[in-house]
Amino acid sequence: MTRILALDWGEKRIGAAFSEGILASPRGIIRRKSKAEDYARIANLAQETGAELLVIGLPATFDPDNPIGPQAKRVLKHSKALKKMLDIPIEMMDERYSTVDAGEYLRQSGKKGKIPVDAAAAAVILQAYLDERESNRN
Repeated sequence: MTRILALDWGEKRIGAAFSEGILASPRGIIRRKSKAEDYARIANLAQETGAELLVIGLPATFDPDNPIGPQAKRVLKHSKALKKMLDIPIEMMDERYSTVDAGEYLRQSGKKGKIPVDAAAAAVILQAYLDERESNRN
């Protein structure tokens, strides 16, 4: 099984999730400081987890004529910078509704306040990636 680290890149925090197989689990958050510090912390997290792949949520827009808006462009720039630092592949995954889905899950499960919503959103992104990968195998 591939060890996968996933990120939900936000303005103030980066949510992280991890999987060693078929289920994604929230891993925590990185409070954003500077690009250099953020990238170093992500590299450390990838090393700590033994990640073999990094999945980053891409905040695509709902405009079919322009799906890559300003936030998505920023995330793509961060992913390019990380590709230069990390020795693992990076894939992008549509993250639309991930924070909404994560908040709903946390409310329904009684885990609201116990798990950061950014980390839960990263787990939603990673679980969608895992599910899509599995369905493509069948």
